[in-house]
Amino acid sequence: MTVATHMPDALAFDHVSLRHYGATNDAIGPVSVALGEGERVLLLGPSGSGKSTLLQAATGLFPESVPGARRGAIELGGRPVESRRPSEWADTCGYLFQDAGQSLAGFTVRDEIAFGPENQAIAAALIPELVTMAMARVGIPQTWADRRIMTLSGGERQSVALAALLAQGAPVTLADEPAASLAPAAARRMADLLLASGSTTLVVEHKPGPILDQIDHCVALGRDGLVIAKGSPREMMAKHGAALARAGIALPLATQLHLALPDVIAADVTLKDALARIAPHHARRLRDCILPTGHTAGETLVTVENAACAPAFGPVVLREVSLSLRAGEVLAILGPNGAGKSTLAACLAGLLPPRAGRRTGPAGAVAFQNPEAHFSRESVRAELGSPWRAPEAVRQILDRWGLTAVADQHPFTLSQGQKRRLSLALLAESDRWPVLILDEPTAGLDGASQAALGQRIRALARDRRAIAVISHDLDFALSVADRAVLLADSGLWFDGPCETLMRDRTRLARAGLLPPDAAPVLDWLQDAC
Repeated sequence: MTVATHMPDALAFDHVSLRHYGATNDAIGPVSVALGEGERVLLLGPSGSGKSTLLQAATGLFPESVPGARRGAIELGGRPVESRRPSEWADTCGYLFQDAGQSLAGFTVRDEIAFGPENQAIAAALIPELVTMAMARVGIPQTWADRRIMTLSGGERQSVALAALLAQGAPVTLADEPAASLAPAAARRMADLLLASGSTTLVVEHKPGPILDQIDHCVALGRDGLVIAKGSPREMMAKHGAALARAGIALPLATQLHLALPDVIAADVTLKDALARIAPHHARRLRDCILPTGHTAGETLVTVENAACAPAFGPVVLREVSLSLRAGEVLAILGPNGAGKSTLAACLAGLLPPRAGRRTGPAGAVAFQNPEAHFSRESVRAELGSPWRAPEAVRQILDRWGLTAVADQHPFTLSQGQKRRLSLALLAESDRWPVLILDEPTAGLDGASQAALGQRIRALARDRRAIAVISHDLDFALSVADRAVLLADSGLWFDGPCETLMRDRTRLARAGLLPPDAAPVLDWLQDAC
């Protein structure tokens, strides 16, 4: 008689609660989540619900490196996580952090990818091939092997972090917002690598739509860090879409449209089927769901003419760029990773003078990709306070940006989404800057925060600010921007209405970008009108 043996889960959280050092409430829990071998689980939740903390606890980084307390049991490969040091789990579990800077040590690309295998004592003769294969799988040019990490863009660093993860070869993967700083095509490649059939992956993602077809099971957390729903992707969106939206979780476009137009679009249909059933007289309602309300832009505030743009101490990355930005206008700056978007932003704001050509207009402010670059005070409240801002005004700003509950925390203890909101509030709530450049402002933001940010951007434009938004989220760009520019191959490939570019699949593909999820809706609107 054969007795069936139970195989342990690859990763299991059993009634786990986590509390940061000095906090009065748990960051998350109690939560019970299991990741079976060969299973791909998506962890959803609003900013600050404890998703990243739960991932940190999976290998013991929390509470060993991130101070705090844990209740409940965690097993990795059937063994208690506390039975080994966090670093000793590298043979079992790989971790792709939300911020690539948390895992990259500042070496060259080659050395970063080789670092994991070297620490696993893999034979030195085998490591060059591992590095080459990992770079090829991720799509990193072999000519980058000797580039220093500090010369790479945020998205390029994330690609290197992925290659380092692949070279590590651990059977279990934890991925925290892995595509947040990647262009759509690179994000798709990352998803295909991390979520291939048979992979054992626990992934956190604020924009789940593009990866839902590669997910086996979903777990959603509420704002209090408790599980509010579990199920297959289809079940989660059809049955729990409204509850997820109330919790601030971003939803696929078809689900968003159902919630906005429940009398027109059913809960359990694909976007293609939904569009096939909509009558033309609903075009205005559908248009209002995905496009901003237009208004007339004013005078030109900033101009760059025949500019050669280069990062500090770096080579020229953009040539012969001529561009203007008007009061009351929202401009989307789009392009693949490494196209020079952040460098153009610094030139537009006056932070970097062009190497050739000229810039005219008042100085602007840039909300950097790394929000921590903006912080210098001991608490969120102190960051927003100033001698000329009354306490009541500070309270209103905290409430407007969803930061009231963390007002007395140190900025560096916030979640990535909370840090992002604080950095944006520091610039947007000041009338000092007529020109604002927001560099990947949606990275780390949940669905509710993205929607609120979009409304705030449009309000700033109505107040006659000139706004430029750098984003890899083409749907967000479409929802806020009047105009778009596309950068590729060291130049400006497009400058015109944002809606026009989003329908131009050929041009986007040539630049290595994928069309937005809303592209079929744009096509339907064009036919309906």
